[in-house]
Amino acid sequence: MHQVLRLLSKVAERYAPSRLLSFDSVHVFKTMQLMKNKKRISRSLLMHELGLGEGSVKTLVKHMKMSGLIENSNAGMWSTNKGKTVYEKLHDAIPNEMDIFKCSIALGKFNYAVLVKDIAYNVRSGIEQRDAAIKLGAVGATTLIFKNGRLLMPDTREDLLRNNPKIHSLIIKKLEPKDNDVIIIGSSASKKTAELAAKSAALHTIANREKH
Repeated sequence: MHQVLRLLSKVAERYAPSRLLSFDSVHVFKTMQLMKNKKRISRSLLMHELGLGEGSVKTLVKHMKMSGLIENSNAGMWSTNKGKTVYEKLHDAIPNEMDIFKCSIALGKFNYAVLVKDIAYNVRSGIEQRDAAIKLGAVGATTLIFKNGRLLMPDTREDLLRNNPKIHSLIIKKLEPKDNDVIIIGSSASKKTAELAAKSAALHTIANREKH
């Protein structure tokens, strides 16, 4: 997984003396997801889904092609075999995601949850995940650990959903967590930002595990 994350970071690095980039690893991840779901995609779709300008998307596509992740033509762009392999590894680590309505654990206008497999031991208080989400423009993030059928706060081990069985059941049904899985919920005034923030925090959490 270290090589996968390093590759995403490399795609999001600027080539001197180019200007600072307005995208990072999570935009590469989201692009690969879109290609998986739609096979072939256009730059206009990327602009819409990623919330990036035309110039940024053009650079993103260029960098992904230079790294061997995609090919493109006038008809759009698509994943190479290398790109598909990289995406499958990412999908194994972050397999499920969902929108979540405003509730006691998700206070943003828009909230988006992702499941990160078997990584609870690498989560301390949830502050690192919150900071990673804020860096993407979110108002914050909530991190939960799944243990013995309960969704717990990582620092206090408090079950904040004990009085909200509806949202608890919905999360379990949609995300299908197992013991020691982690759920990260990004919250924002923007739906796109909430999603990207949750995924960015997930990538950050996996990267920290690789460092150790």
